[in-house]
Amino acid sequence: MKKGFDCIGITVSFLCHDGEGNVLLNKRSVHCRDEHGHWDCGGGSVEFGQTIERTLRKEIKEEYNADVQSFEFLGYRDVFRVQEGQDTHWLSLDFLVKVDRAQVKNNEPHKFDELEWFKWGELPTPMHSQFPQFLKQYNQKIKI
Repeated sequence: MKKGFDCIGITVSFLCHDGEGNVLLNKRSVHCRDEHGHWDCGGGSVEFGQTIERTLRKEIKEEYNADVQSFEFLGYRDVFRVQEGQDTHWLSLDFLVKVDRAQVKNNEPHKFDELEWFKWGELPTPMHSQFPQFLKQYNQKIKI
């Protein structure tokens, strides 16, 4: 069975910040499965037997080389998309995560053309198709 296609996939999505009003975004490369050149927050699939918190910490370390200083669970989203010509369904568990700017580096240059810090409220375009919904849903909760 293929997660997201044959059964609901579970993912953690995270918006990293530095505690000083800045958020970290990645620009998707042509080697990502879709939405090349679009800005996005981070995320990763939950593997069988792995806790949500372990997945969150692992994905941030893998993508951004950073340790989680603190995190807040924001909520969840049902994510319905079409990929590879098929309808998909993912359950995204969404987090706001504080990281140390000094640790951050692009650990996945094959996936991300750039990592960049942006002032909250001054975010770049184009955005990944799911990112505006993330922002709309959690705007009132995000205090950085």
